Amino acid sequence: MPYTLVDTLVLKLTALLDQIGATADNHLWLGYSGGMDSELLAYTLACFRETHPNTPYQISLVHVHHGLSRNADAWAAHCRQRAEHYGLNFVLRKVQLELGPRVSIEAEARRARYQAIAELLNPGDILLTAHHQDDQLETLLLALKRGQGPKGLAAMGQAQHLAQTPREESAPCWQLRPMLDSSRAQIEQAVASLELPYINDESNQDTQYDRNFLRAEVIPVLKQRWPSIATTASRSAALCAEQQLLLDEVSAEKLQPLLCRCRFSGVRVLDSAGLKVLSPQWQAQLLRQFIQMQRLPLPAQVQLQQALAQLIDAREDAQLELSFKGLLLKRYGQQIYAMAPLPGAAFQLLDGVGSVEVDVAAKPSKLTLSTKQLQALSQGQSLSVGLTSPWQRLELTLADSGPRVALAQVMAPLMASLSAPLMASIPASQGTKVQPSDVAAAPELVMGLKGSYRCQPHNRDKGRELKKLWHELGVPPWLRDRVPLLMQNGRLLALAGGFVERSALASGAEPGILLKLVAEATP
Repeated sequence: MPYTLVDTLVLKLTALLDQIGATADNHLWLGYSGGMDSELLAYTLACFRETHPNTPYQISLVHVHHGLSRNADAWAAHCRQRAEHYGLNFVLRKVQLELGPRVSIEAEARRARYQAIAELLNPGDILLTAHHQDDQLETLLLALKRGQGPKGLAAMGQAQHLAQTPREESAPCWQLRPMLDSSRAQIEQAVASLELPYINDESNQDTQYDRNFLRAEVIPVLKQRWPSIATTASRSAALCAEQQLLLDEVSAEKLQPLLCRCRFSGVRVLDSAGLKVLSPQWQAQLLRQFIQMQRLPLPAQVQLQQALAQLIDAREDAQLELSFKGLLLKRYGQQIYAMAPLPGAAFQLLDGVGSVEVDVAAKPSKLTLSTKQLQALSQGQSLSVGLTSPWQRLELTLADSGPRVALAQVMAPLMASLSAPLMASIPASQGTKVQPSDVAAAPELVMGLKGSYRCQPHNRDKGRELKKLWHELGVPPWLRDRVPLLMQNGRLLALAGGFVERSALASGAEPGILLKLVAEATP
């Protein structure tokens, strides 16, 4: 009995899963629109499960409801019914598109769709999509239209790491395309022979969308002249992918010596001096690689060249910032930073011991520590305060070593209400650190302090203005209003990640509060 396309797809899927080392612990998710291509792949998954009883993969069909068509509810119902027919799990996700002037509906729908699916994935999960050979040709033509290089012309791979995943520090998620070697004609024939019902999206006939225009107006003409163009274009894409892989390997080797970390925040930065001595071609390639390493969108080629010239030639004391869609390029000293636009700075108490509800919208950069939180800290329980990028949180913990704020200092406003056991835990000798003015107010976490404020760090013999200390600590200017400061009655007690004010420093082995900044996971 000759092999059918479904038999071939089952074998292809099995080979791809073996290639990435998948096990039954890896959940398989199909991006399921209910259209002809994904319907055939859903049918293939049902067959795959039957032929692999000893590898019980969990398989789910996920349908994203974009709300663009009046038929969207009916399509969702159809997909649910077909999933039940196949005996596969079904998940529905509704998304709200962010549309506006100069926003491509195609691109925005794709972004929202992948984001919705990514939110479902756990580390190691596998997304299956029904892209086929003709889709690959469309992707290649669109890359040519946009003027993309080898990376863009490589189009889609059969097995790729999924970039948009929520937990990058864990096992990577994969995207598999088992139908990529199959033509549209083969798929149409298979669906017809199996009499599979599928959705016809009316928007597929609208040639104002680029893919539909190529599908309806351009590719039929190309195929009429060159019937095998989809096959040969796929071969070109594979060759471009091969060349890009080699380029990435060499670029990674050249980029590595130019990478270091920001002394204060720990984020990855690029050495502009080392970049400057390279050829213009390598400068552009390595800056491009550096941006992609942070999983950030690349600017257009002309924008990248202009940015490169400014970043390399800027004075060392310049505070250069270049803004693009979804990307900020900054220079501080000799270091180049690539980052997403920063959200507004804010405190947010995380769930856990000593936490309370806080109206961060009303006073986003100020948080007064309550009696309950101070007592929890004094009893050895930690307090976590959520922060915005580039940090994940601030941790306050009780310690008897290291630079720390004397416990008596922060507890002073509550001395009168302390329980006897808690009073006993604070040595009488610490009372000398309590200033009369401290009794009037509880300690606060704040952001933003004038650079002219004079500080006396615990590790310095003389005081100095805060603006000079920021520079000594290597804190870039745009982060200075985002660093948490512990204050009391308008007096600085500690700068998180930096220093403790000498007058508030715990001495010897007396208990004190440590302030530790925990950075976001970085690539």
